[in-house]
Amino acid sequence: MTIPVIDAALRARAAAFAREHVAPRAAAIDESREYPWDIVQKLAAAGFMGMTIPPEWGGRGASFLDVCLVVEELAKHCSVSARIVVEGNMGAISAVMAYGTPEQKAWAAKLVLAGDKPAICITEPEAGSDAAAMTTRADRRGERWVINGRKHWITGASVSRLHLIFARAFDAGGRELGIGGFLAERGQKGLEMTRRETTMGLCGMPEGELVFTDLEVPDAMVLRPPGGFARGFAELMNAYNSQRVGAGTVAMGIAAGALEHAVAWAKERRQFGRPIAEFQGLQWMLADAQIQLTASRLMLHAAAASRGPGGSPFPDPDLAAQAKIFASEAAMRIVNDCLQIFGARGYSRAFPLERMARDVRMFTIGGGTAQVLRNLVASKLLGWKLPQRRDAAARPAAAE
Repeated sequence: MTIPVIDAALRARAAAFAREHVAPRAAAIDESREYPWDIVQKLAAAGFMGMTIPPEWGGRGASFLDVCLVVEELAKHCSVSARIVVEGNMGAISAVMAYGTPEQKAWAAKLVLAGDKPAICITEPEAGSDAAAMTTRADRRGERWVINGRKHWITGASVSRLHLIFARAFDAGGRELGIGGFLAERGQKGLEMTRRETTMGLCGMPEGELVFTDLEVPDAMVLRPPGGFARGFAELMNAYNSQRVGAGTVAMGIAAGALEHAVAWAKERRQFGRPIAEFQGLQWMLADAQIQLTASRLMLHAAAASRGPGGSPFPDPDLAAQAKIFASEAAMRIVNDCLQIFGARGYSRAFPLERMARDVRMFTIGGGTAQVLRNLVASKLLGWKLPQRRDAAARPAAAE
């Protein structure tokens, strides 16, 4: 595993931005459950939205590793702000930049550089981890596609403008072509948010249900990776590898922030006539947290700097899965131990550990559960194809 060189100046700039603009707003964002438009404007002005967009489309062509440096510093204070930057640089926007037409790239870049957090619309009520079981369909009607269906747990529902919608495509004769990506914008007739989830954490980021009712998408707004509809789903899902690295980095950043709070508290808090930092039991808890953070950071940075098979512009799927599993699970342990060091105060909303404990819990679930990602890692290790749905295959096939 190669340890990539990081941009220390970028990290320092992100850290200063987070302390000045993000930290003072974090608790209020959580309590109000309102999307932080004021922070979004500042993120865009600072150049943290659309960092990965190539210069010819107005961005700076930053790497996924650069994004991770910014995301970690933001997540130490506010996980919602960090997630906005992840999705303003990875996932849907990176898919458009990799596979889009010049017109699609220009449209998407304009939105994201102005502060839009794109939405990837994959999950459905009966198609979560089994994304290929989706039933949302796009029917060809002349020079347009008509989309009908329902998605839920869509991050950014009601605030995102750019939507990358995954749907089963059918030609004019009703023949299924495969699963494709369709680009639409909030406000189009036939695209409606019908319900917002009340979540345990990440409360300023809306998670909602979208319903498509005869949503018309011009043929020019179909995202066509190499291989067309037959291979498009697999290629588009590669964009999730960058988003998984981003999600793992948010979790790691939350844990890093929790550890900073715990170290400061352990030095300040006195019991039995001395600072609690002098007790070896707590020292070992802090040391274990630091060890896990270092390992998480190295794995995430290596995954961010990798490339997938065949020159894919996205991180290697195996490294991305391993990094997300390890970092998200380690982050839950670290935040829990840091809360313990605070004692009863850690359980109080007057201190940030309670919010961090709620926020970090999402990251072993969203973007691929830890269990499903373990299947991916195991399949690579064993040389198998991933298990498919029972109606498609009875068992994993041996790789040729």
